[in-house]
Amino acid sequence: MTALAETSEQGPPDYGQSTKRERTGWYFYDWANSAFSATVVAVFLGPYLTAMAKDASGCVNDEATKVDECLSAPINVLGMDLKAGSFYTTVLALAVILNVLTLPIVGAIADRTPHKRRMLGVFAYIGAGATAGMFFVKDGNFMLGGVLTVIATIAFASSVVVYQSFLPQLCKEEDRDRVSSFGWAWGYLGGGLLLVLNLAALTLLEDTYGTGFMARASMASAGIWWGLFTLFPLKWLRDRPPLEGVARGNVLTDGFKQLGHTVKGMRAYPLTLFFLGAYLVYNDGIQTVINVSSIYGTEELGMTTNTLIITILIIQFLAFGGALGMGWLAGRIGAKKTVLISLVIWCAIIFAAYSLPHGEAVPFMALGATIGLVLGGSQALSRSLFSQLIPKGKEGEYFGFYEISDKGTSWMGPLAFTLVFEATRNYRLGVGVVLFFFVLGFLLLLLVPMRRAIIAAGNNPPAKL
Repeated sequence: MTALAETSEQGPPDYGQSTKRERTGWYFYDWANSAFSATVVAVFLGPYLTAMAKDASGCVNDEATKVDECLSAPINVLGMDLKAGSFYTTVLALAVILNVLTLPIVGAIADRTPHKRRMLGVFAYIGAGATAGMFFVKDGNFMLGGVLTVIATIAFASSVVVYQSFLPQLCKEEDRDRVSSFGWAWGYLGGGLLLVLNLAALTLLEDTYGTGFMARASMASAGIWWGLFTLFPLKWLRDRPPLEGVARGNVLTDGFKQLGHTVKGMRAYPLTLFFLGAYLVYNDGIQTVINVSSIYGTEELGMTTNTLIITILIIQFLAFGGALGMGWLAGRIGAKKTVLISLVIWCAIIFAAYSLPHGEAVPFMALGATIGLVLGGSQALSRSLFSQLIPKGKEGEYFGFYEISDKGTSWMGPLAFTLVFEATRNYRLGVGVVLFFFVLGFLLLLLVPMRRAIIAAGNNPPAKL
């Protein structure tokens, strides 16, 4: 029986086996939550919260100059003075630091509960509700936007920890590159489709309702989309008995105890930790590009909202093909080599982003196309590689650590970007700093002996790595 063989609907499936319907349900959660990444994080949230912060500062720009002086205007946030231009990245860094503290606990609980689907649903609907609540962020209430951003980001990341912990349970090692790549591609397709609908609505209705209203409505639509399509994984995914045993008593306290055992036990898998360290570094670069691209495009390069949305659409749909294409390439030369190639391309992207001219849309969109070709594949293959380095039964715990620097949850990059802007008032220099994460991540990944690491974790390495 193959890893993707159909299993009986009677009783829980065997570890590493799943039905086509269950895998489709798993793909659909990427389709559902990618609306948050594509519409909210990548397009509307950064520029909208930054505009709200600038308005709250009371600053009025001098129309005679191209320099946006209001980006440097001070605002008061919980008794601290911040520049308006750094409010969004500060909120993002705070959310991610909180994720660092909570995600491993979420993973530990996921491994000890027999109701993993229910846990996925709780986090998904908290995140979807907070995202839909962005519709009510108006009239200078930038702090409400900051709070909802923190809630949505943490709930998003927590749900993804649970979601990704299903991957090793659904298929054997030799099939994970393909299944992971298809799931990521499906997500980019779903996120791109909603963004098309929002672009059409913005084009047709902006003059009638105003840019602010359409931005709020677009972000709210992402929350509705997320909640609606989460129904499919909740219906089709199937719970499996925890290999580590069901938590006794309070699942939360048991999760903390289990996390302590996992942290101690991780020392037995140093190569898994080494890979995780490499991933945390280079994925911080990827996530920083995702998180700050909209604010860089609007505030530094002078791109319009329509140009920004079109560029993100290009990225979304090319990322669909890029994820499938890089999954195919991984089947020919191995996933590690494919990821290393993608990191070289990411370095070239950062050089190009630093040099982009102000106000010219075509170079900006061309760079977006290049990002799309490597974005989905580098992330999907990193996920499948890591899934092979996890001891069976500890998927949630390990993916909790993994997700610390996954979609929208990096913290070193946004923090470095914020510090550079605070010191120089220059977004270009902030982008230039991101190159460090790709170079160091490439060198660290190059040193990981993948076959030996997979065997050390008790798994069977695929033929090509």
